[in-house]
Amino acid sequence: MRTAHHVETVRAAEAALMAGLPEGALMQRAAAGLAAACCSLLGKGRVYGSRVVLLVGTGDNGGDALYAGARLARRGAGVTAVLLGPRAHGAGLAALRAAGGRVTEDPYEALAAADLVLDGITGIGGSGGLRPEAVPVARAARGSGAVVVAVDLPSGVDADTGEVTGEALRADATITFGTYKPGLLVDPAREYAGALRLVDIGLAATLPSVPAVEALQHQDVARMLPAPGAESDKYRRGVLGIVAGSARYPGAAVLAVAGALRGGAGAVRYVGPAREAVIAAHPETLVHSGPPEKAGRVQAWAVGPGLGDGPGTEVAVAEVLASDVPVLVDADGLRVLDPDAVRERTAPTLLTPHAGEAAALLGTDRAAVEAGRLAAVRELAARYGATVLLKGSTTLVCGPGGTGPVRVNPTGTPWLATAGSGDVLSGLAGSLLAGGLGPVDAASCAAYLHGLAARRAAAGPGPITATEVADSLRTAWRDVREP
Repeated sequence: MRTAHHVETVRAAEAALMAGLPEGALMQRAAAGLAAACCSLLGKGRVYGSRVVLLVGTGDNGGDALYAGARLARRGAGVTAVLLGPRAHGAGLAALRAAGGRVTEDPYEALAAADLVLDGITGIGGSGGLRPEAVPVARAARGSGAVVVAVDLPSGVDADTGEVTGEALRADATITFGTYKPGLLVDPAREYAGALRLVDIGLAATLPSVPAVEALQHQDVARMLPAPGAESDKYRRGVLGIVAGSARYPGAAVLAVAGALRGGAGAVRYVGPAREAVIAAHPETLVHSGPPEKAGRVQAWAVGPGLGDGPGTEVAVAEVLASDVPVLVDADGLRVLDPDAVRERTAPTLLTPHAGEAAALLGTDRAAVEAGRLAAVRELAARYGATVLLKGSTTLVCGPGGTGPVRVNPTGTPWLATAGSGDVLSGLAGSLLAGGLGPVDAASCAAYLHGLAARRAAAGPGPITATEVADSLRTAWRDVREP
């Protein structure tokens, strides 16, 4: 599992570690890892004679860049430093000059010939975008054609929140030290980070065990996924009830059931007006005309996709929320959601909004949610007392209260921005709830598998459909179980 920690936590851990090390040892560890990564990015045999430009600010990231530049200079690279501040790290600058590096007053001439640019302009404590004097240099670096490598974090992005509120320097790769920072895993900052590489500087022993953000990997999901035993039957494996679809949107019901049938539950009960369409597509489904409380015993409910704006939507959502089993609410169900009914539930509730729906629930605008996704998912989880899966370019999952680690989904593809993909995700996550997973695990595993399935579907030519995503879930499940 990848874990990320807030800046304040990282600084405290670094201070504790440095107390037992010789002065400068931690920076040397970081610089060694940074230089090794740059050598790898330049390619075998290309370090000697390559042209490297260091963009150096006044903080420790500038010192890391200078020391790494000195190591590259000793290997035969031509290294030029551009000082973007009133002062630079003195010992690092001396090391660079001693190794044959130089400082230039004309950044543009150096950048025009660069093979690799090290971005050490700002540190992890920076916020609010680049300072005006650094903006033209950053633009020239990005336009130079050189490989841009961020030192710990791309300059101009917020390490803790992932927000980008001004100009930032987009990197091709980011070499981060000790632990990931939340902004490296969460959009919009994630888009500026490029490929990520973590350099171990010995920080693990002094970091707290509970991170701010975590991202699952194959082995984590494999441990969580339900698996039938020798004595399992369809009821022991869990039954998911789905209330979805309408005369106008029957496809939403079909797609939600498709996701659910591939989510590990033993059976799916469908309640709603799209019964004929559901049975035609998925004859293994148990159908009922409703109401939900008359449909039979279930271990979880998923409600909302394609219900439309008729009066029956509010009634159906209220009836499902009144049950004593886990409930997932999505799409049209979110529009009629009663916050008190959610907060008063004793069984878990999982809300799965996209940014627009989250904005409506929070009483803000979509742009604010997309700019501050971490803050939005935490606020929703706290306000509703529910687990929240916030869909989008970075899908986030936060448990009730909004205080624990936020899970960031590392899978997916922009091709998932297609009609019906959210319906498939709702059915899949609901099925995992019915199979016995807690809401945080069900949501994060569903997002992970959903993203993998979309990648599988997108491996062929052209755009993908939600049906193709559902059809690829079985392969995604197998990839996780048997990598």
